[in-house]
Amino acid sequence: MTEPTADEQLIDRAWWKESVIYQIYPRSFNDTNDDGVGDIPGIIEKLDYLDDLGVDIIWLNPVYESPNADNGYDIADYQSIMDEFGTMEDWEELLDGLHDRGIKLIMDLVVNHTSDEHEWFVNARDPDSEYHDYYIWKNGRTDIDGFTGHLGPEDEAPPNQWESFFGGPAWAYDEEVGKWYLHLFDEKQPDLNWENPEVRDEIFEMMEWWLDKGIDGFRMDVINLLSKPDSVTKHDPPQNSTQVWETFDGPRMQEFLDTMHDRVLADQDVFALGEMMGRMDMETAIDYVGRDGPLSTLFHFDHVLLDHGGKIWETNEWTLNDLRDSFNRWQYGLADDGWNSIYLSNHDQPRLVSRFGNDDEYREESAKLLATLIFTLRGTPYIFQGAEIGMTNYPFDSLDEFRDVETINPVRNALESGEIDNFDDIKHGLRHNSRDNARTPMQWDDSEHAGFTDGEPWIGVNPNHDEINVEAARDDEDSIWHYYRELMELRKDSDVSDVMVYGDYEVLINDHEEVWSYVRTLGDERLLVTLNFAEWESHTWIPEYEVDFNPHDMEAELLLCNYGADERATDVDAEAFDLRPWEARIYRLK
Repeated sequence: MTEPTADEQLIDRAWWKESVIYQIYPRSFNDTNDDGVGDIPGIIEKLDYLDDLGVDIIWLNPVYESPNADNGYDIADYQSIMDEFGTMEDWEELLDGLHDRGIKLIMDLVVNHTSDEHEWFVNARDPDSEYHDYYIWKNGRTDIDGFTGHLGPEDEAPPNQWESFFGGPAWAYDEEVGKWYLHLFDEKQPDLNWENPEVRDEIFEMMEWWLDKGIDGFRMDVINLLSKPDSVTKHDPPQNSTQVWETFDGPRMQEFLDTMHDRVLADQDVFALGEMMGRMDMETAIDYVGRDGPLSTLFHFDHVLLDHGGKIWETNEWTLNDLRDSFNRWQYGLADDGWNSIYLSNHDQPRLVSRFGNDDEYREESAKLLATLIFTLRGTPYIFQGAEIGMTNYPFDSLDEFRDVETINPVRNALESGEIDNFDDIKHGLRHNSRDNARTPMQWDDSEHAGFTDGEPWIGVNPNHDEINVEAARDDEDSIWHYYRELMELRKDSDVSDVMVYGDYEVLINDHEEVWSYVRTLGDERLLVTLNFAEWESHTWIPEYEVDFNPHDMEAELLLCNYGADERATDVDAEAFDLRPWEARIYRLK
């Protein structure tokens, strides 16, 4: 048996670290029955497309039975498929088709809450039912002078003053029960009571059922909200001294996930991705995803909150330093123990090129630059459907064009209360922030509905689909689509794959206002990645005092450039050079 090389000894391998994950939002991917809603047969129809692109894992957004108050994240039956999406037989055909192509499948796990139409909640309305304690029921407050109630009895206030993440109180009054139930999200999404061991047993058995069907893991929705603070769990009515964000990483959170790991995940080679709400300290993150943690990796929100104000229509300015600092915190924080997930867009975020790039003059260049960033940081990269062709935000002109409850509810409440006068006052902010930007249909070709459907789409198709579509991108060898393929080939099938996946991260010129440069190092292998986030040319260099090698002694071999391998990119000195607007380059330093 051959002894491992020194470089190989530095690597803690895992299949999901070396994979590229492609997220499918099924409602907007491909419709085969012309009802205007994407479906599972539509995904099956595009399996060869996914294979040609070169992805390794599909993350499938919820396809379970749901009344769609929150587009499938309000689940009415965890073990059945929504009629709009197809049948369980369709789903099984999808799984087989993916596995036949060597592509794995992870499913969304939504277990902080269910739909209010789930049989558990329907039965929970009977206080004598065994299901009553599956949810969090509390008495309202009655000792408040002058309070006339909020959608409840006139002499009661909600149990505490928490506001839900979708706007309005986080409590809803149920006349049948005579109590209030907690819903951190929509009123039709009551929170499960994880303090009840029977709830945990039900969830773990459901997870085992899906794993037995052959899936390869879970993406766990808002998973660090499961444990509610003592102010809620141990008091009736709850104490009014805590804020809703104190639900993040509650007192029993680690215990609940450790139990999930021991009961369900430990004995199988399962990928477990946790979506984590709130700004998390690194010690807590390592508890979740370190070598002894229950999860494989996590989604944090640090970088995608940079441009958000307090309301859905409010935006903040950000700089490259802000973005780089956010990623630096995680690159260095999980360097020795843990693993990052690298994403700039998903179904809950606006389109990455409209948000972090330039979706006008430099759309293609900036889309390629952002892809370079995603694929060259240390962590598992994620592609949200449409990013590979540079899809952009949608030009919403009225509230009627939106479908997302997180957008619609706060705007309606603000209009009714007089907080805002009209939609036009906030249109720009909604165009920038709304999750519906990510949910417009996939743009397959330049036909009337972008090849997504022959029916009426459930949400508007971006009018720029005549220019931005898969068919055009695949025909153009210099397109964003082909650049994504080159990045994946470089990451998976080249002699720099190991350093690109597992190499240490070292940032250069950490206060450069236009250029983000970093070195990836594994043993004797070094990659230099340099990215110009400006609409003008910028100068960059390798400061000798920041690295443990002499850049003057280095030859820079160009591996990839979003402007192509022209003389300007190939004939450079390793230590210093100029970059064109939104230019991205990857060099091997030798």
